[in-house]
Amino acid sequence: MKTWFITGGTSGGFGLAYADAALERGDNVVLTARRPHLLDDWACPHGGRVLVLPLDVTDAQQVREAVRAAEERFGRIDVLVNNAGRGWYGSVEGTTDTDVRQSFELNFFSVTEILRAVLPGMRARGSGWIINMSSVAGLRGVPGFGYYSAAKFAIEGLTEVLRQEVAPFGINVLAVEPGAFRTRAYSAFADETVSETVDAYLPFVEAVRASMVDQNGRQPGDPYRGVQAVVNAMNQDKPPHRLVLGTVGYDAVHGQLEGMIEELRDYEAASRSADFPPAP
Repeated sequence: MKTWFITGGTSGGFGLAYADAALERGDNVVLTARRPHLLDDWACPHGGRVLVLPLDVTDAQQVREAVRAAEERFGRIDVLVNNAGRGWYGSVEGTTDTDVRQSFELNFFSVTEILRAVLPGMRARGSGWIINMSSVAGLRGVPGFGYYSAAKFAIEGLTEVLRQEVAPFGINVLAVEPGAFRTRAYSAFADETVSETVDAYLPFVEAVRASMVDQNGRQPGDPYRGVQAVVNAMNQDKPPHRLVLGTVGYDAVHGQLEGMIEELRDYEAASRSADFPPAP
């Protein structure tokens, strides 16, 4: 029996889907949320196999306390799912400094804090799984979500390096890149006003917001099917390093990578010309 530590436990999202999948496997679950009381009805039937904890992942002290509570309750954390996060929309030029910093605090720096709190136990045991929930936006930037994309690109780089650093300790690391999934992520945009500081971008940003609101409830991705794909990947003899979820996401990333390869080859001569000439 393993213990999963999952952040971002909101109803209808990936966090709860991971928790249900872990419970179906017979494992224990620690699920964190800013408003844990909203998970009472979900947690009650599972008794002692579930621990719901209050956690603002941007608060380093709360992170350490939550990890300590999880380890005291279940003895260990075997699987860490860094799922908490959200998108901010706005132009690169016109997004407020406050929103930029909040985006990185939530979508990037909180992940590093949780990793630092959980990894010592995994290293000591010589085993573990880390699932970093990235996004298709971490492989292919999305106009209107520049700083969210930047934070997810940072998660991709961090995950790639972390994978290599912790492999000698028996720890596996997977980046998961969902496309458009039917969670409640888009619903919040309907209640948010546009806070764009450069008027020239207002029509564009308003169109981005309207598109998100319009797609809410119609996204093709199913979080529970997505999580099942992740669990299946974890069980492979040779697990993947990253997993794109959803047809829309797959097609977007496939097109992005093909375009990058084509451009790389087109400018191969220019790239190679930048070296010192070979020694005679």
